[in-house]
Amino acid sequence: MSEIQAWIDNEVKSNEVVLFMKGTPTFPQCGFSGQVVQILDYLDVPYKGINVLENDDLRQGIKDYSNWPTIPQLYVKGEFVGGCDIIREMFQSQELQEILGKPATA
Repeated sequence: MSEIQAWIDNEVKSNEVVLFMKGTPTFPQCGFSGQVVQILDYLDVPYKGINVLENDDLRQGIKDYSNWPTIPQLYVKGEFVGGCDIIREMFQSQELQEILGKPATA
C-alpha cells in the first residue's frame, strides 16, 4: 500500500463520516460536491471534508482506493457509499438517513 493509500485508509477508518470532495464543506468547488454537502448539512450530519484539489496524489489516490472514477466520494463507518448521484438517490429514498442513523422525514 502506497503512502497516500495508507493515509486515505486511515482517514476512512478513523472518521465516522468522510467526504472526499472538490473544495471544502464551506466552499465546495464543484456542483456535485456542493450537492452532497447540502444533503449532509440538511441532515445535520457531522463529517470530515477532505479537499482533493490540494494534492494530485490524493485526487488520484482516492479514485484508486475506491475503484470509483469520480469525486465526490462519501464513506460512512469505513465503507464507501457512493458519489453524488447515488447519495442523492439514497437521500430521496431515505436509505441515506438509515445508514447515518438519522430519523426518516415525512
